[in-house]
Formats: sequence, structure tokens, C-alpha cells
Amino acid sequence: MVSSTDGNGAYKDFERSGIDRTGQAEAFDAIGDQYDDAFPHKEGQVAAGAWLIDQLAPGSHVLDLGCGTGVPTARQLAEAGHRVTGVDLSPGMVKLSRENVPEGDFRQMDIADVEKAGLGPFDGAAVFFALLMLPRDEIPYALRMLHGQLREGAPLAFSMVEADVNDFSMPFLGSTIRVSGYLRDELRRIVRDAGFEIAGEEAYAYAPASTDVPPEIQLFLHCRRRP
Repeated sequence: MVSSTDGNGAYKDFERSGIDRTGQAEAFDAIGDQYDDAFPHKEGQVAAGAWLIDQLAPGSHVLDLGCGTGVPTARQLAEAGHRVTGVDLSPGMVKLSRENVPEGDFRQMDIADVEKAGLGPFDGAAVFFALLMLPRDEIPYALRMLHGQLREGAPLAFSMVEADVNDFSMPFLGSTIRVSGYLRDELRRIVRDAGFEIAGEEAYAYAPASTDVPPEIQLFLHCRRRP
């Protein structure tokens, strides 16, 4: 259970010694711009980004957590006139984001350190597949941290892959990463328990280009921060 509801230490009850990111950033550093080549369309992410933009007042300050290469989300937000702060664990991804979206502010940072960095508060957030990279025990804390970084009523565009796995090692574009996921009913419960209203939901079947792996089911939740 997460005891902090104001974001001032959402991770304070999480055992930091249990955080193990070994190999995660290195994998995405190695993948680099192959990521956008392997995922060339990202229809669900683009649609969820458009929903987020529609909810924002002009010139809003938006967090892109797990910004990756900055494409498409940070670019969408910046082109819509919003101030974007992107965060990613991978130095290589942060470098690509800065190149792809020069008007954004991108930081190499662990999710668990975002609330200490004083980057917010934010008027909205995009979190596309970033929490997929965390073990299940940590995901509720990360969601509470996000709750604390957003202004009351702020929109959150959030996605995960639908899968009943926890810190599962898998090959990904020539590297190995560890991922977690939930079936959709449990995912909805966890998001609501963290203080978010779910205003809408979309599901997409998607597979990387040039592979013969079965499509994954990507879940996109349209959320809003409750008090």
C-alpha cells in the first residue's frame, strides 16, 4: 500500500534497495534509433497523444515519462505549442529526444527520482509503456508519484501491454529487457487506486515491423487526476 497521497515522497515506503534496473538503460542505448524503425506507426500512441493535447490549455507544461526517442509524443506536444519535459533512464534515448525535439527539455533520470527533482507540477502527462519496465511491486508507487506531480484534474495518457507477467526477461530488438504487465481489469484497479479517474480506454493489437512474433495487445487509458 502507498501511504503518501500528495506526491511528497510517494516512494518513501518503497524499499529502494529493491530497485534493480540492471541492463534496462543499456538495452535501449543499444537499440537507439532502431526503435522508431521497428515501431514505425504507433497508431495507438499517436491517438492517445492527440486526446491528451485536446484536454490541455494552450501552453501547458507536460511530462513525457519514458520519452524514448521523443517521437511521436514529445514532438506532438511541442508542435501543439506545449512545454515538454521528457524523462528517460537511457542516456541514448535522451540524446535522440534532444535531437528530434530540440525545443523540449529532456533529462536522463530514474522514475524513482522524478519527485525529488522538482520538475513539476505538470498540467498533464504522457506515460507510454514506461511503467512496463518496472516490477509490479513498484508500479503503484510510480503511479502515486505521478499523481503528486500533476495538478488537480490534469489529464494523463497512459499505456501498458496487456500481459500477466512480472519482471519477465524477454528478447527485444536484439537486446534483453525485463517487463511487467497486467490483465486489463487489474490494470484499471491499480490506476484508480492511485487516484486517477479513467475517462476512456482503447486497445490495439500491435507487433514490431519485420518480425514474425504474435501481436501484443496495447492498452491506452485516458485518465484524469482526482484530488
